Amino acid sequence: MKPSIQIIKIGGKIINDTTLLDQFLQSFNQIKGNKILIHGGGRAATAFSERLGLQVKMIDGRRVTDKETLDVAVMTYAGLINKQIVSKMQQMGINAIGLSGADGNIIESVMRNKQPVDYGFVGDIANVNATLIQSFLDQHLIPVFCPVTHSKNGQLLNTNADSIASAIAKAMSQQSSVVLKYCFEYNGVLENLEDEQSIIQTVTKNSAREYIASGVFADGMIPKVENAFKALDAGIASVHICGIQHVHEDNPGTSFIHYNEMEQ
Repeated sequence: MKPSIQIIKIGGKIINDTTLLDQFLQSFNQIKGNKILIHGGGRAATAFSERLGLQVKMIDGRRVTDKETLDVAVMTYAGLINKQIVSKMQQMGINAIGLSGADGNIIESVMRNKQPVDYGFVGDIANVNATLIQSFLDQHLIPVFCPVTHSKNGQLLNTNADSIASAIAKAMSQQSSVVLKYCFEYNGVLENLEDEQSIIQTVTKNSAREYIASGVFADGMIPKVENAFKALDAGIASVHICGIQHVHEDNPGTSFIHYNEMEQ
């Protein structure tokens, strides 16, 4: 039987709200066994960019990263946010190590093709060093990844945190049974943002397409959904989108399931 790993990605308001982050970490601490944390931080990067007078441009929920925006992203993600989270974890007795993709050549990427859309200094993941990640887990360290990777030619790249979570999950699934959870401020994916009780319990590929077409899934939710199904296709045991206080539960929030003949 394969050993199990839970891979958790956090984003949204959690990172910017001390109370929410503390609540999340308390729930995260209740997860038994091996676990890995990946964080975003787009709102903080946007706030810093605006303070510096830099224009923020988004396309389909993904950030366009020019040279100045990349500098802000690296400082915000790999520096401020990553180390704040790690220090909070240490305070709670969770022995964590903060990482970017460049550290130990742990996540190598290639710059995204400029066609059909030029996203600038954005990385698409080419390789994940699962052996090195496992070595941290074997030492009872919890890896905490920021959304910065590298191209192995000296170029740092802004990389979608949802994509990093999915890629790490796929890499680790070769030797382990992996559960992937995307955690944010709601208790699941909402059909109506005005109603926090309108949680969509399960999402299939067909229903996901319908939700995207109708606008229920939009902006940053679209890459989350896309990466959820990529992870399932790669053999991940299960994928969920859930709230901060339920992340330690076995089946929290919204669950994603494979396409099946019942959908035809």
